[in-house]
This record gives sequence, structure tokens and C-alpha cells, in this order.
Amino acid sequence: MTQARITLTIDRGVADVRLNRPDKLNALDPAMFAGIADTIATLDATPALRAVVLSGEGRAFCAGLDMASMASGDNDTDLLARDHGDANLAQQVAWGWRKLAVPVIGAVHGLAFGGGLQILSGADIRFAAAETRFSVMEMKWGIVPDMGGYALWRGLVRDDVLRELIYTAREFETDEAVEAGFVTHIADDPRAAALALARDIAGRNPHAIRAAKRLANLASDASSADILIAESDEQVKLLRSPNQIEAVAANMAKRAPDFTD
Repeated sequence: MTQARITLTIDRGVADVRLNRPDKLNALDPAMFAGIADTIATLDATPALRAVVLSGEGRAFCAGLDMASMASGDNDTDLLARDHGDANLAQQVAWGWRKLAVPVIGAVHGLAFGGGLQILSGADIRFAAAETRFSVMEMKWGIVPDMGGYALWRGLVRDDVLRELIYTAREFETDEAVEAGFVTHIADDPRAAALALARDIAGRNPHAIRAAKRLANLASDASSADILIAESDEQVKLLRSPNQIEAVAANMAKRAPDFTD
């Protein structure tokens, strides 16, 4: 399936999502915002989805806002409309990946600037090529990160490092991005590494994977007492369920499991 600015294919439960405006380094214009939000909605409604890989076509993951297309302010009302639960459209294109029920794996190369870095940060796990350049770039344009970055970076990026990067808008490379927490792994081919991991995840009990993501999302905000209760509640639903029994049986028999969604 192809939507405005986005390509999406799904194979054996793994969705391959690609930002597809390579002539503009996948910069964010109104069509890109709409395409990403529509793709997230499509994935949210897709049965038997087990994992998502998010990457960019061409020479970069995403160069951030297309300032020329956004400069008029004609699209501000659409971007700021709070039509996605707690999030507006601008926030949904990053925060929406975190809200998906299944793991999202980001694969970045070239550039991840501004809004592109916030979109990447919505992924559960993030691979990057060694020469990728990053920037929390909004201050360059006299604005602040407002696409869910502050919520996504909480507990991910060290507070004083994040403040410096926001205040200065300076560029940094992959080694520093790993150290700060923006990137999980360095890979020669980030998309191939992300797809391999997604296929591994797709071979696990899908109900347990979704439960694990719910718990991970809860952990940054909830009290210890609420987390303990949530762990128990999720485990009770999993124990002796058909997929959990199949996981044990497949492991004992040293065969591939046959899970139901």
C-alpha cells in the first residue's frame, strides 16, 4: 500500500514503513504529516500485526520540517488540532508509534533532524548507521520541540544532556546519540538489522509481546504499586493461554511455534 509520502508493505505480520520523499530528504510537509498519521491509523487497525519497521527512502531518514512549505502558517490549525486523544496531529506522527500495540523498530541513516528525531524517538528500539547526523534542531528556528519529544525523551535521554542539545540545536553523530539514549544500536545496514529483529519478535507469543509493550509504556509514569499490579494482571492473562502453552510446547520440541493472533 502507498499513501501520500509513505510506503507500507506487510509480510508475515511485519510492517515495513518507509518515509518516501527522498528528493527532499523526507522533510515534513503537510502531506507527510497526514501520510504518517494515516499509516499509524492503518497499522492500529491491522489484524495479526506483530512488529513494525520504520525507515526512510533515499539519503536520509528525515531532515525535519520543510520550512518553506510550513512558513505561511496556513497549516497550523490542522497540525495543532487535538484529534488524536491527548495528541495533536504534529505530536501523533511521533507519539503514535509509541501508542501502537506492537513493537516499532526505527532504522535511521543520513539525517535525523528536528521532527525527524522526534519521530524516530517514538520507536521502541532504534538502529542507526555510523555516520548519521542528529540534531534537536527546533531552537535554530526559534521554536521548541513540540512533536511529543519531551514526553518520549523522558527516561530515555539524560536530562542535562537533553537540555544542552535543545538549547544549542547543535548537530551530533551516532556515537553520541547512543551514549545519550537516542539510539539503541549502530548497524552497517540499519533497515536490514531492524527487519531481522522485527522477524524475531514476530516469532514470539504475540499476546505476550503486546503485554510487554503495555508494561514498558506504563513503567515510566506509574507508581511502583501500579506497576506491580499490572505485571500480575498481564501474567494471569498469559499463563496457560493457548499461545503460552504453544510457546512451551514448541521450545520443548525444538520446533517453530504456531501462534494465533
